[in-house]
Amino acid sequence: MDRTHIANYLAQADELKAWIAGLTRDQLNSHPVPGTWSIQQVVFHTLDSDLVATDRMKRIIAMDLPLLMNYDESRYAGLLFYDKRDASKVCDLFAANRRYTAELLAMLPDEAFERAGVHSVRGLVTLGQLVENYVEHVIHHRKFVVAKRQALGKPLAT
Repeated sequence: MDRTHIANYLAQADELKAWIAGLTRDQLNSHPVPGTWSIQQVVFHTLDSDLVATDRMKRIIAMDLPLLMNYDESRYAGLLFYDKRDASKVCDLFAANRRYTAELLAMLPDEAFERAGVHSVRGLVTLGQLVENYVEHVIHHRKFVVAKRQALGKPLAT
């Protein structure tokens, strides 16, 4: 794995704060693009996914070929009260978790990124792949937030 992925992972720490900046609770929970998640749901999903990823990364670092369980992101979004909770706290936790995890990743020797776990759906996955995947995960969801903010007349500041 190219270590620039760690820098990119860390650079995204404050991304979610930008996603919610200047939006009201009603705007965060609205569905300006019908049939899709709200910005609030995307923000909460991105945090929950990152927390799962951090656990998976630590398992791969500390265990030999650990099992990495899948989870149902739609059930999380539907049952974990995403619409009733504070998005700014989520953004703070996301930023802190990214900084915490990036610090750990930076300490590892290069060969640690070849260590692997077995995902219950996708099969073998290396630590390096997880880091890359979660950089891409934020990029993937950012484009949806951009479209939702545009539909609300509140473009994302660059």
